[in-house]
Amino acid sequence: MNVENSGCKGLLVTNAFLRTGKFVEHYEWLREAAVRCGMSLHMTENDEHLCCIGEPMEWLNEYDFVIYWDKDISYGKQLSDFADRQGIPVFNKIDAIAACDDKCETYLRLAAWNQSHTEEKVKLLPTIVAPMTYANIGYTKSDFLDTVEKRLGYPMVVKECFGSFGMQVYLAHDRKELEELTIKLGGVPFLYQKFHEASSGRDVRLQVVGDQVVAAMERYSENGDFRANITNGGSMKVYEPSDAECQLAVQTAQILGLDFCGVDLLFEESGGVADIVCEVNSNAHFKNIHTCTGVNVAEKIMEYIRNKLK
Repeated sequence: MNVENSGCKGLLVTNAFLRTGKFVEHYEWLREAAVRCGMSLHMTENDEHLCCIGEPMEWLNEYDFVIYWDKDISYGKQLSDFADRQGIPVFNKIDAIAACDDKCETYLRLAAWNQSHTEEKVKLLPTIVAPMTYANIGYTKSDFLDTVEKRLGYPMVVKECFGSFGMQVYLAHDRKELEELTIKLGGVPFLYQKFHEASSGRDVRLQVVGDQVVAAMERYSENGDFRANITNGGSMKVYEPSDAECQLAVQTAQILGLDFCGVDLLFEESGGVADIVCEVNSNAHFKNIHTCTGVNVAEKIMEYIRNKLK
């Protein structure tokens, strides 16, 4: 179907309870970009059109495509199951969103890909998944931390599997702090990760759409924070990625099944190339990268969708 002048109608699914100005602005950017691409983008929230599991979502039939900009995986599965049967494409796929929302699952999938590809590898940080316990029990013993500290050393990153903007990422400098963080997070999925000193307070965000890196920026902390997230007070500047860095970002997105995303890379050495995958964000915010680079990622996303529907 050639949708360029067809009035193609899309649906943007967002979270009903996350209505801060920053998020709403991104939704509006996507809607405006759709109009510029000759399409319309209607909005709905994850508390609308609720139905029993297994019931058809007939109301979806009036749309030509769906952009799922939420992390409500259960609702997303209901919606995408029906959409798939009706031939309505969903961007990004729910399985890919789920894989990125869970930082442990992201690494598990990339590691599994590495194991089946001997010639080229996606470089990852040494990572140990915290053993699961129950919230009402917590960790009744901590001897497993002997292995963790032996393998990863100090300082050590402790990271919740579900978190955004660097807010659930911590740094343990010794065994005491490691035990305190472990006890604090008992009942919450989290992981332990080797601290990469060469890229402390510094990373690269590569914005991928389809098979291209459409924008890139370097993020860096000027206040001594080991995290580089802009929301945590980090700064940003335009970054010119190498062909190898672009290839790594696109490859990572494809392994995870993403149409668009933000791939965060760490530097191998101070002043060196960024070739270690830290995290992948399926619904990466694009206002900061627009401010930094002038690239409107919303337009790139809508152009990509328009071309996929032709």
